[in-house]
Amino acid sequence: MSTLLLTEDETMLQDAARGFLDGAAPVSHFRKLRDAGQTHDAKLWAEMAQMGWTGVLVPEEAGGSDMGHAAACVLAGEMGKTLATSPFISTAVIAATALRQVATDRARDALGAIAAGDVIYGLAVDEGHKHNPEGTQLEAHADGNGFRLSGTKGFVVDGGNADRLLVLARTGAGLTLFDLPADRNGITRTVQSLVDARDAATVTFDNVQATGDDVLGAVDDAMTVLKPALEAGQAALSAEMLGLSAGAFAMTVGYLKERKQFGVEIGRFQALQHRAAHLWSETEITLSAVRHAGRKLDEDPANATLAVSLAKARAAQTAKLAVIEGVQMHGGIGMTDDFDMGFFMKRARVATEWLGDYGYHAAKVAAARGF
Repeated sequence: MSTLLLTEDETMLQDAARGFLDGAAPVSHFRKLRDAGQTHDAKLWAEMAQMGWTGVLVPEEAGGSDMGHAAACVLAGEMGKTLATSPFISTAVIAATALRQVATDRARDALGAIAAGDVIYGLAVDEGHKHNPEGTQLEAHADGNGFRLSGTKGFVVDGGNADRLLVLARTGAGLTLFDLPADRNGITRTVQSLVDARDAATVTFDNVQATGDDVLGAVDDAMTVLKPALEAGQAALSAEMLGLSAGAFAMTVGYLKERKQFGVEIGRFQALQHRAAHLWSETEITLSAVRHAGRKLDEDPANATLAVSLAKARAAQTAKLAVIEGVQMHGGIGMTDDFDMGFFMKRARVATEWLGDYGYHAAKVAAARGF
């Protein structure tokens, strides 16, 4: 197994990302967006593109840096610490990974647009309350040399601001992935109001026309393209949740050091020290799982499922523990909207559900272990 330590380049990337996000997108910036009813900051996204973050998984010949999934996880983790709002995972991770599975001029041009920050993608896969790509019911029936799509997708993250949609549909003998412009005739987007105040939409397809050029990969064989893209997104989301946990932990420890009770800082109480130490230990173990998932995707992507699902399952549990302990140890103020801890809790709840919850990924880990 490769080292779980960051390389020199990844360390420089982490330092640069932390410095930029602390200044341009602290938690107070997210609060301003939330209060203004905004789910996207175009200026912040453009600055991320200028720094090369949108091209982290794009090949150099298409304009990217191709630093790999471990580097993408570094960026996602830093975004999680400050709750930075961007379509990084849906566009620069999921869509970029899907497009690079396809060796066509059209896919190369799309990768170039992602690297330049000129396009936002939304992933239209889920239809029910839980992540279940294999259960897709949205139908794409043959129509001449093309297809007609009818059905509804829910929980399309970044779907409200997306320029293009990756749409999973059931075709004659399997599932097919389509890459469609979000404003094509017959597509209706209804913005959802999620608890974490991020961009998500319900997307309805009413007899939407698609041609063979809109198919990403092969007809009836979506998973060849979609599986590595989903696993890339799940690893990056795990990293974001780990960053979220670290951000909540830092806020909590800071409070333990300043809040006084009976004339001493409450962090001197052994019971709270034990709880903080337990949370730190869980965060460190999850860090190893997330780093391993990134390395596995870079070095052996065909066999990365176990590592990715282990990281997502652990990240969900660690984030849940971090925000619950954060609220508990802050006392009454931890539950108020005036205090930032609630933002971490709400983001943890939504991120846990996106791309598969704890039960979904725990089942994959169990299956991989023969249970």
